[in-house]
Amino acid sequence: MDTLFLIPFLTGLPLVLLLPLLGTLLRLREEWLATLGLAHLAGASGLAGMAVGLPVVQGAPLGALLGAAIKSRGGRGNSAYAVMILLGWTLTLLIAANTALGDALAHAVVDGQLYFAGSRELIAAAMVGAFGLAALPWLTPRLIRAHLFPQHEIANRLPAWRWHLGFDLLVALTIAVGTATLGLMATFALVFLPAWIAFRRAPDWRRGNWLSAGIGVGSYLAAFAIALWLDQPFGPVLVAVLVAVLASAFSSSLLIRR
Repeated sequence: MDTLFLIPFLTGLPLVLLLPLLGTLLRLREEWLATLGLAHLAGASGLAGMAVGLPVVQGAPLGALLGAAIKSRGGRGNSAYAVMILLGWTLTLLIAANTALGDALAHAVVDGQLYFAGSRELIAAAMVGAFGLAALPWLTPRLIRAHLFPQHEIANRLPAWRWHLGFDLLVALTIAVGTATLGLMATFALVFLPAWIAFRRAPDWRRGNWLSAGIGVGSYLAAFAIALWLDQPFGPVLVAVLVAVLASAFSSSLLIRR
């Protein structure tokens, strides 16, 4: 690999490992729309940050974290994230239309800027990846128990808000950094598609996580090689690879049933 692309490649690795793992929990909680909602807010705040001189990777988390904090006060579900999509989309277009940034940079925020990632983006991705992978072993059993036995927290007077809010903030931060580097739709695809396949094919939770993370990392490696080889933008190539993996998994499942 050309050293020019080494930092962008390393920047994406912790994100493509963590995002599918978050996706399995979001699918369990029926909150897969979180990716689009938080990513739209991250895109809008990232663009607003650029308007005042902040890098996207610093501006994007502000909107996503604010959205997660507000959502945590309103309960779980996809409805709050649908409102975030509308709000983020509106703000992105208004900021683009009323600043010197224009539509070109607005599209850059939405489509991703992985090829332009530098040491700042690499550090942000590494910190988010390390924190997320360290927090998930503590968060996961509590979130699964809360989903399967919701009355357990009430009966035992457990401070459930801590792990629900912690998970929401972790998702928001990871999606924000993913949106600023990989792009909005690529981040959504990494959260949504590997977890969907894992829920359909994996026999248990542990192997589902391995399958989901493996699909994310494997698709990233393939997409990065294909994008460089064919001189194509990375985000659409990654989404295309993930969709191809989804089609292959579902096709093989149909053949097995027959």
